[in-house]
Amino acid sequence: MTGRTEGLTAYIAVTAAYWAFMLTDGALRMLVLLHFHTLGFSPVQLAYLFVLYEIAGVVTNLCAGWIAARFGLTSTLYAGLSLQVVALLALSQLDPNWGIGLSVAFVMAVQGASGVAKDLSKMSAKSAVKVLAPSGQGGLFRWVAVLTGSKNAVKGFGFLLGAVLLAIWGFVPSVLGMAAILFFILCAVIWKMPSGLPKGKKGTKFGDVFATTSNVNWLSAARVFLFGARDVWFVVGIPIYFYAVLSDGSEAGNRQAFFMIGSFMAVWTILYGFVQANAPKLLRATTRSEAELIAAARTWVIALTIIPAVLAVVLWSAGASTGTTIALVLGLLVFGAIFAVNSSLHSYLILAFTSGERVTMDVGFYYMANAGGRLLGTVLSGLSYQIGGVSACLATASIMLALSAFAAGRLQS
Repeated sequence: MTGRTEGLTAYIAVTAAYWAFMLTDGALRMLVLLHFHTLGFSPVQLAYLFVLYEIAGVVTNLCAGWIAARFGLTSTLYAGLSLQVVALLALSQLDPNWGIGLSVAFVMAVQGASGVAKDLSKMSAKSAVKVLAPSGQGGLFRWVAVLTGSKNAVKGFGFLLGAVLLAIWGFVPSVLGMAAILFFILCAVIWKMPSGLPKGKKGTKFGDVFATTSNVNWLSAARVFLFGARDVWFVVGIPIYFYAVLSDGSEAGNRQAFFMIGSFMAVWTILYGFVQANAPKLLRATTRSEAELIAAARTWVIALTIIPAVLAVVLWSAGASTGTTIALVLGLLVFGAIFAVNSSLHSYLILAFTSGERVTMDVGFYYMANAGGRLLGTVLSGLSYQIGGVSACLATASIMLALSAFAAGRLQS
């Protein structure tokens, strides 16, 4: 009983730390995107601001699994939160007189540090679930679904928070305020973190990160294209499309557009998180075998592929109008719900495919693929929007989802 209580307490502490991080991560993304769009940055330049963030995620996840196995999960969790505080403080030093070139380089570097911070925190939190979750009766699926779903709901609030803070306080005060709050939460987590997480093993070799099974490899490939398909429209395409539709260029128009964009991003992400947290109930996970959940992962991604393809055709044929914008919003909300089920299945399967001894390394490898997908989606988001608008972003998403479905089809029961 004591062991279960300590495990639950550690899970709650890890989840609270992860929530705090993701709130600031979502807010920071909206602050950077909207602030620099109003300064005249093109869609491709906006995408550049997040490229190093995603590259850092690829490298971090590759190394973080080994670091956690070597030094312990609490070390990587605290390091992630601390580095995000430093990144926020650094971003507050941005000078608008530097010019576009230097500003882009500086923000890319700071976003790179934030990317390292995010993936240290994510890998730590997700790996902790494997260690702490109760065995049997779908316990692992339930715990990982609650952690991941609640995280995404919190990040959705972060999107809205970032847009509102930018409209009310401006860029620098908002960034400094978030740094102060996150530092306070970091101190509280360090003070109250109970025992229960692995402490690390000195003999762990870095090369062990690559000793994955075929299922881990194929699931990681499916994850690359799944998250690339989301970010190809989510990162740049949709916010800039909505800004063009909603803002008349005035200060009041910009504020209204910021609020509406932040609200949509928040609602979409909160819906995504809610569905993700309830995916075990939706899929009846407690009564289904691992083989049945693997089959479900194949089916749900095929259904997801259809939605952006239909939306791309509608926008391409009808153009921008009130009707097509409403159809786009509704279609993307449906996309978010089905995407959440896919993501939740992946998050469960990676933990089901790994062992307690390899969990940090396999999870790190898997989230390296996740970051690679976000990187691919981020680059293609700016490029696709510049070439063919949001319809091109959605068409690209559909192609990437077809590739994700192919990789999921290679999973073995």
